[in-house]
Amino acid sequence: MHSKTSLKGVLFDLDGTLLDTAPDLGAAMNRFLQARNLPTLSSVQTRGIVGRGMKGFLKMALDMDENHHDYLGFSAELFEYYQKHMFDSTQLFSGIHEVLDYLFVNQIPWGIVTNKPGRFTDELIKYLPELQKAQCIISCDTLKNCKPHPEPILHACRLMSVEPQDCIYIGDAEIDIIASKAAGMPVIAALYGYIDDQENPLDWQANGYINHPSELISIFKK
Repeated sequence: MHSKTSLKGVLFDLDGTLLDTAPDLGAAMNRFLQARNLPTLSSVQTRGIVGRGMKGFLKMALDMDENHHDYLGFSAELFEYYQKHMFDSTQLFSGIHEVLDYLFVNQIPWGIVTNKPGRFTDELIKYLPELQKAQCIISCDTLKNCKPHPEPILHACRLMSVEPQDCIYIGDAEIDIIASKAAGMPVIAALYGYIDDQENPLDWQANGYINHPSELISIFKK
């Protein structure tokens, strides 16, 4: 995909790619369900739903979309609990530390482009020193558009002073592949992330697939 000298930058999704946030997000979802005497989710169910975000969770749990009169209140309830407990179990995926070390040693700039709201992204970055070395951090509310629109990826490239075709994006959702392709950037699908059982990642037609973060270093060296 790239020669070692042609790789000028790397962009990562956050949840399900750099960070394993599912336990804390799942706990917020289950607290919401318990308060309404609804069945809670198993850890396996949680991982699939987390990829859809809180919006996807409310649609699944209550068949509620953004037009529902209770949507804002229920979203605020979910967000409040998550913000209080977002550091209980969240951690870097195994192997990510080594990947970031490789980028640092080889002076390859990297950044984060996530659909997570900025208030949560910023708190997680403060909590995890490894992520504070990112050259840019783009959240869902940083710009007018978020993924699957290519604008956040293109903006990240401008901040890192690199061209999209000279970078790689790594993410665990179809919107990551759509946004990257629209930006003209090669993309790797992280199969270890939060992928719903109903999805087939091979249909996304990413440029590559990995089962563990450690595989990234071999890709970067090509």
